[in-house]
Amino acid sequence: MKTGLHFLIAAKRCEIAELQELTQTSALVRVTARLVHGLQRERGLSNLFLASQDSHWAPELHQQVAACLTMQQELLDGFGAMDTEPRLGQGARLFSRIAYVMQGLDALAALRQQVQTRTWTPQRATQAYIRLINGLLAVVFEAADSAGDPDISRRLVALFNFMQGKELAGQERACGAAAFGSGRADAPTQQHLLHLIDSQERCLQVFADFASDDLKRTWQQAQQADTLAGLERLRRVICTAAPGQALDTGQTQNWFDACTARMDAMKGVEDRLADELQALCAQRLELARGELEVLDRMLAPSATGARAGQRSLSFFEDNAVTPLPPPAPAPQTWTTPLDRSILDLVQEQARRLQTISDELDTVRASLNERKLIERAKGLLMAHRHLGEEAAHKTMRQMAMNQNKRLVEVAEAVLAMADMLPEPGR
Repeated sequence: MKTGLHFLIAAKRCEIAELQELTQTSALVRVTARLVHGLQRERGLSNLFLASQDSHWAPELHQQVAACLTMQQELLDGFGAMDTEPRLGQGARLFSRIAYVMQGLDALAALRQQVQTRTWTPQRATQAYIRLINGLLAVVFEAADSAGDPDISRRLVALFNFMQGKELAGQERACGAAAFGSGRADAPTQQHLLHLIDSQERCLQVFADFASDDLKRTWQQAQQADTLAGLERLRRVICTAAPGQALDTGQTQNWFDACTARMDAMKGVEDRLADELQALCAQRLELARGELEVLDRMLAPSATGARAGQRSLSFFEDNAVTPLPPPAPAPQTWTTPLDRSILDLVQEQARRLQTISDELDTVRASLNERKLIERAKGLLMAHRHLGEEAAHKTMRQMAMNQNKRLVEVAEAVLAMADMLPEPGR
């Protein structure tokens, strides 16, 4: 006959299985981050190659493509090792994101061919790379949204927002490289650059809200004053030039190098984030396995025999376990396996699960806000025939005019969805 202890052991085994899956997902996120960084550099070099109309950048671009192919295969191998059997939780959304990304990776060879033959413009090639990289970032987003441990989820949220900020920095590099390489910057390009700079700062602020103190210090130290000063000067050259005014193409290399130095510094912080995430997964998994060993010893015949006659009215006491116990600090490792009652363990597990639930609600609030903003932006794009950047700018202006947070404006836009006509009518 199964006892409460049997079900505590089953719960602990479920927790271990979830942590093992999180560990595998975290390793996959690390590989994804490496490929994203490689594709960001490939995108920048492609822009230089296309904008310059000469072969000066061809060897470096060819070398970068070769490096990305190696990382691409590593990611595909990681996808292949995943358990794709039906499961509860966020599996459907994560697997859908992966399926989308794999289609994009299959099409990458065709994109590179368009670049090599100079069939596409820098702008079209940039948008194609952005679509693929955004798909890869969506995989990281789903991993963060599916994490069941609040500390792991917090680090995944920090990593996702840092990667998002770095991607916007990469788009800035590509946009500026095309402007300097072609020798001119028009008004839309200038506005786009300002939008990218502002969006980077917002992503990095969310990163700072969720990252550990150590990682925040690492990021502050990585922002070298001389690199930032050079980048700020070149930003002003592009953004303050009269529309259509000629730019010095000789600054193209300086722009690319300044942006690359900043992105390489970001990559170092990104690697530290990934290291911290995997170390935390390993720590949580080791702790859970130790707790399972304690429970297994309690289930041993000698232990169950000693408890066979024990019956207690403590279940009915005021401090007994309830379906929704008040939050309490997470328990430490169990060190006294045989002198604790099953009821004590049930109470501790229930409080711990409630604490985890409360903390996850707090962490996922940031992810939920992003989902609302993206949905509202899509609604504006469909009904007002706006581009993504214009829709986001409209919502930000509404938020400033009404003195509201962006997520509050998004909620108001979505609340009006049923009142809007069908797109195209």
